[in-house]
Amino acid sequence: MSTTKLKAAIIGSGNIGTDLMIKIMRHARHIELAAMVGIDPASDGLARAARLGVAVTHEGVRGLTQLSVFADIDIVFDATSAATHIKNDAFLRELRPDIRLIDLTPAAIGPYCIPVVNGELSLDLLNVNMVTCGGQATIPMVAAVSRVVQVQYGEIVASIASKSAGPGTRANIDEFTETTSRAIEVVGGARKGKAIIVLNPAEPPLMMRDTIYTLSGLADQDAIADSVKRMAADVQEYVPGYRLKQQVQFDRVEQLRMPGVGLVSGLKTTIFVEVEGAAHYLPAYAGNLDIMTSAALRIAERQAERISAQRQRASVAV
Repeated sequence: MSTTKLKAAIIGSGNIGTDLMIKIMRHARHIELAAMVGIDPASDGLARAARLGVAVTHEGVRGLTQLSVFADIDIVFDATSAATHIKNDAFLRELRPDIRLIDLTPAAIGPYCIPVVNGELSLDLLNVNMVTCGGQATIPMVAAVSRVVQVQYGEIVASIASKSAGPGTRANIDEFTETTSRAIEVVGGARKGKAIIVLNPAEPPLMMRDTIYTLSGLADQDAIADSVKRMAADVQEYVPGYRLKQQVQFDRVEQLRMPGVGLVSGLKTTIFVEVEGAAHYLPAYAGNLDIMTSAALRIAERQAERISAQRQRASVAV
């Protein structure tokens, strides 16, 4: 099979975009970075990209379309904000209806994607939403419980270091809670989901920590614990710093009233997760950055692999 890599662009030269750029340059097998797009000519991300020989523009998505490499780009990662992604998608779609967008904002134009849960369903989509950093870290755990027993209510609390939250993250707080809550239901399998994010100002900065609560009917606790461990191992394949902090905890509950669900009786499952970043751009405490960019790259690599195979089959047929 041909080893030709597909060309990709990143819109957003901040923390997430720059970390993703470094990951692509170091680890991608099926895509290569052709362009980095920003709006600040003095941004560190654009300067780094230029030093690495990547085409750059500080004129936003319009500037991307004016670069000579634009016609060859198959995949665009958007690491801006939810509101900006909606505009970017509409603008690019007018010029290139078939271009693939990997959305790292909570805009949720395309279907939610958590690689270990429903990644294979996203490989032919033109716009894929990577939910949020908190969603990437916690929804796999909700899904792990859901494949054993129906989850009536799922709640996640994502705590990240304040220093790891750039302007884009801070601008998306409302969208974070809404998108993550909905994805807990759509992808995680909970009847009702709720998401909370905490920006922790502690010094020195703490690593990303996530707490996942589920309420379900009574079920085999060993089966749930085993499902959680297997899911954690699957996430570790592309996020090595992802780990369970302690054993899964179980409690019997009687007549607990939950919002949007009503009275619930059964089993409360509590899961504690820590995400240590690979420190490609920000320090290791920024696991929220690492899991988001790692998940986006995972899906883009699988999409590129499929596109390359389809093109090769088409060329052979001709």
